[in-house]
Amino acid sequence: MTFFQHLQSHKGGLIRLKTQLFWYGGRGYDKNPGRICLILDVPTHQGDAARTSTARGRLLSADRRATAGACLLIEEVPQLIWLVEEDVEFI
Repeated sequence: MTFFQHLQSHKGGLIRLKTQLFWYGGRGYDKNPGRICLILDVPTHQGDAARTSTARGRLLSADRRATAGACLLIEEVPQLIWLVEEDVEFI
């Protein structure tokens, strides 16, 4: 099962982000590693999401690229976030 498929199968479930998020738009690092999030949705066309650059943030990991995007509930607000497989733990 790919990371993308794993995300899709866990819609409505919880994940733990092992590293901090980097927010676009000048917000920078959130300094909150270990954040627990609810997976609201996983776009079916990851390539389309990448081309439109609609993500508001990305999960940081030492020189690793995000491999999938997902809409997560973060601080009571839905956010589209780019994720790195090694930095996500499914709960």
